Parts: sequence; structure tokens; C-alpha cells
Amino acid sequence: MAENNESEAAPAKKGKLKLIIMLVVVVILAIVLSVVGTLWFLGGGLPGMGEEEGDATEVAEETFIPSSYYQMEKAIVTTVQAEGRQRYAQAYLALESTDPQALEAAKLHMPLIRSQLVTVLGSSNFNELQTPEGRSGLAERMLTTVNQVLEQEGEPAIKRVLFRNFVVQ
Repeated sequence: MAENNESEAAPAKKGKLKLIIMLVVVVILAIVLSVVGTLWFLGGGLPGMGEEEGDATEVAEETFIPSSYYQMEKAIVTTVQAEGRQRYAQAYLALESTDPQALEAAKLHMPLIRSQLVTVLGSSNFNELQTPEGRSGLAERMLTTVNQVLEQEGEPAIKRVLFRNFVVQ
């Protein structure tokens, strides 16, 4: 009888091993199919499958061009009128551009640009300069002024005027 128990236990272990292997294969197959299906539905398709020559002529994405900056070392300082009193405004600025030639031109024409920026800052309203909207409006007016100076000189325009430090008192 002992021999009968051993012979029945061996085939049962072999059957369980086959079942485990088949389950592992089925799970791996399901994972692979889900990944392939996801790629196909998202429009990427699979590399080398179903691609035609017409797909190669798609519009190329724009390349990323990093910005360059020029930090004005001296602050723009001027007085601002506020309800009959004189107040001071000080701004440390940086110029941003994707064209290095624009920054070189700004360095070259910096005396004229500084003069115009002092005028723009001095003509601002003190109460507006204390709000975020007023400061962003000032930055836009300064950008317009800098680009007008550069345009008059036949130079490329800059992208933005940035405040590194801004104080009104």
C-alpha cells in the first residue's frame, strides 16, 4: 500500500507544476498584450509596424532655444510722485532674449536704454507700483521702450525685461 501512495503523489505534483507554468505564461502574455494594445491605441503604434513613407514627412517639432540674460549691474533709481510727495523707486533689471545678438546690442546701447528706462519708471504712478499688476505693467512698458530703442538702432528685439529687485519707498 505504501507504493500506491507514492505513485499517486508524484503525478499530482507534476500536474501542479504544469498548472503554475501555464498560469505564469498566461499572465506574461496578458501583460505584453496590454502594453502593445496601449501603445497602439495611443497612436504611437509599434516601431516598424504599419508605418508608411508618408508618416516620415510629418512636421518637425520646434527645437528648444534656451534664453540668455544680461543683468544690468547698476539699479535704475528715480523719484516718483505720490500724493504731493516725492518717493523713490529702485529697480535692478535683467534682459532676456533667445538671440545673443540682441543682448550684445543692448549692452552697446545701454546708456540710451538706461535713460529711457529712468523716464518710464519716473512717470509711473506710485500707488500702481505697489501692486503686482502695476509692476507687471511697468515691465511691459519697459520692454516696449527697450525694443523701441533697439529698433531705432537697427538691432534685434529682446524677449522680456525682468525685475531682479524692486523697491519703492
